[in-house]
Amino acid sequence: MNDTVNRQVLLVEKPTGKLGPEHFKMTKGTVPEPKDGEVLVRTRYISLDAANRAWMHGATYRAAVEANTVMAGGGIAEVVSSKAPGLAAGDIVFGDTGWQDYAAVPAKHLSKMPKLEPMTHLLSVYGIAGLTAYFGLLHVGKPKAGETVVVSAAAGSVGSIVGQIAKIKGCHVIGIAGGKDKCHWLTSELGFDAAVDYKDGATFKALRAAAPKGIDVYFDNVGGDILEACLSLMNNRGRIACCGAISQYDGVPSATGPRGVPGLIVVKRLIMQGFIVMDYMDQRDQALADLQSWVASGKLKVQEDVIDGLENTPKALIGLLAGENRGKRMVKV
Repeated sequence: MNDTVNRQVLLVEKPTGKLGPEHFKMTKGTVPEPKDGEVLVRTRYISLDAANRAWMHGATYRAAVEANTVMAGGGIAEVVSSKAPGLAAGDIVFGDTGWQDYAAVPAKHLSKMPKLEPMTHLLSVYGIAGLTAYFGLLHVGKPKAGETVVVSAAAGSVGSIVGQIAKIKGCHVIGIAGGKDKCHWLTSELGFDAAVDYKDGATFKALRAAAPKGIDVYFDNVGGDILEACLSLMNNRGRIACCGAISQYDGVPSATGPRGVPGLIVVKRLIMQGFIVMDYMDQRDQALADLQSWVASGKLKVQEDVIDGLENTPKALIGLLAGENRGKRMVKV
């Protein structure tokens, strides 16, 4: 990496349909100078998430990504220089670095991270993915031993961890994923009790067979038709943790939302709650302690999908939206 040039990937046009390589371009700028209260960081790994695509539609829990700006995204970075107390050169931080080599970021928007190897775990199991799985399942889904837990996008960065935590808690776990290979991986490697291939086109029938006692907790990463299928199989007083709606992000969304809302929610007295991981950061230390313990004991397996090269970031995101990845996808800069 040239330490005088700042390579940047710009979103040059907001897509109206599916995201493609033509919506991005690589440019070269100068390395920014941090102002008072800011920190200059060098990006090491960029996190790729379905939310990257959602930000192109408009404001969510963060501002929308506008055309002809550096593509937004979280990353693990190393502090180069600091004009803020509490951070010094060599520290490892997490923050919204964007898709670029260097960024000047307000220190208040950075989280200091422990120095551990592999560093990639700071983006996967000990990062937003792992914490989202932990808090969404345990604090929103509130599973009890013996209950049936279903998770969609189960081979992804969050879903693969959700299912494993549910098994640790003594639940019967069913994953929904795309393709026979992913489904086999969930059951043979990660310990899921069953897996449903939504690409088979008979999701409801397969789910009903896999969950003969109904569903107590559904962790929803996709929305749309799969949410509808799970709604009709929920048990009375079941809980639905709404994490994402990837089926609605890329391309033209379904013309209709899931049927059964609010009818099934009322009749079955369901709790359906959205959440954002930042709401639980005051409990992060306990979550990390649990996650580290489970990883160390072998109860929680970490799957990472690392793509090399900043120039490959657009292609890697497009592939993630198409379901190419297993576990957490990231780019090594």
